[in-house]
This record gives sequence, structure tokens and C-alpha cells, in this order.
Amino acid sequence: MNRFPGPPAHVPTLTDIVHPTSSRETVDEGAVAEMAAATDLQALMAQRVLRHIDSVLDKRLHEATEQLIRAHLQSLLPQLLDEIERVVRESVSQGFEREVPAFPGQPKRQK
Repeated sequence: MNRFPGPPAHVPTLTDIVHPTSSRETVDEGAVAEMAAATDLQALMAQRVLRHIDSVLDKRLHEATEQLIRAHLQSLLPQLLDEIERVVRESVSQGFEREVPAFPGQPKRQK
């Protein structure tokens, strides 16, 4: 029993000679030109739609990102202010502690 039957009868094989189409079966040049024009129109339309989508997406993504950043900044603002205040207090405190030994007649600060 043959496991691999040959190709169907309508499929040419390497030994078959394929002849070009006859003059009766020539392609209508008007139909070809019409198809080419339709293809060009589709490509042009696709380009214009993509350009429009690109500009709209760019604008909307910019607005959405800006809104998200504002919302996050508003939620982080109290923490940021607290952290800034803490860092300033520590810096000022360290600055005074560093300068106190330079003035020996001044009373020492209690902690």
C-alpha cells in the first residue's frame, strides 16, 4: 500500500510542461488599471486615516498622561512637603551643631 499518493490530477508536476495562456484569455487592461487605481486609493485612504489616528492618539495620550501625573503629584504632595521639612530641619540642626564648637562662650544646646 502506497502511503503517499501522487498529487491531484490538476496540479502540475516537475515533468509536466505548462503552456502560457492563449490570446483568448488575455487580461482586460482597463480592469487592471481600475484595480490599480482602487489599490492606490485604498493605500492613500489608509495613510490619511493612520495620520489622523496618530495625531489624535498623540494628543489624547498626552492629555491622559498629564492628568495621571497631576493626580499622583497631588496625592504625593503632603508626603513631599513633610520630607522636605524634615530634611531642612535636619540640615539646619546639623549646621548649628557644627558651628557651636566654633563659639566657645555660647551656652550648649539641650537636646
